[in-house]
Amino acid sequence: MLIDGTAETLTGHAGELRVETWPNPDARYLAVLVHGYGEHLGRYAQVAADLVAQGAVVYGPDHRGHGHSAGERVSIPDVEPVVDDLHQVVQRTRELHVGLPVVLIGHSMGGMIAARYAQRYSGALHALVLSGPVLGRWEAADALLAAEELPDVPIDPATLSRDPSVGEAYVADPLVWHGPFRRETLEAIRTCLATIGAQPPVEELPTLWVHGEDDQLVPIGPTRAGVRALVPPAQLTEVTYPEARHEVFNETNRDEVLAEVTRFVDRALQ
Repeated sequence: MLIDGTAETLTGHAGELRVETWPNPDARYLAVLVHGYGEHLGRYAQVAADLVAQGAVVYGPDHRGHGHSAGERVSIPDVEPVVDDLHQVVQRTRELHVGLPVVLIGHSMGGMIAARYAQRYSGALHALVLSGPVLGRWEAADALLAAEELPDVPIDPATLSRDPSVGEAYVADPLVWHGPFRRETLEAIRTCLATIGAQPPVEELPTLWVHGEDDQLVPIGPTRAGVRALVPPAQLTEVTYPEARHEVFNETNRDEVLAEVTRFVDRALQ
């Protein structure tokens, strides 16, 4: 069952930063959601409801240039200030809920941002969940940047989920970006991937990686190498889903995926 969230505005590096909250007066941990390219936190209402039912209070920002936040649409010239914004949100949640452990949950580009956050601020986290993360090498960015002019082609909604209603809602959502990729954002993603890859593994951070095996947007092979370089094997739990596409939290087996997240968080917080 969906629950109503609330919102507040912080000052981010590009202006107003919208932060969504799904409250829980009996929370035993903080879940901070990090959304992907071109979307916004409003698309995670069902995920938030599931996490609240499990015992979380849920927060998450709309990134610069996304959703309700300020900035030119989907323009991210540098990922590091986006990580700074995310840290502000994490710090804000910790001030409001002193003593609760923090679980960071990132999807797609948000998985990359969450991974970089973990490298910079691992001490602020108790666990990390990565869903279809852009890690390792993202060949789509390389191919697009090699073109003299970026094609005016949006993300194909059919690649998101086997559930057609997910793609239909995505197309109808006015807060979703339906235009082409921006060159500066692709360049920033590639730079961030190189930065992440040059760092040593993040020690002592339990990490769950979930990925659809039929993910055409962020293919599983290059991501696997990136995830395994990010955290040591002893800290990593890998779960992949045959035939699932990019948004495993919105897939036809989403209950199975969220149950895996629940089990992982329970283990990590013991």
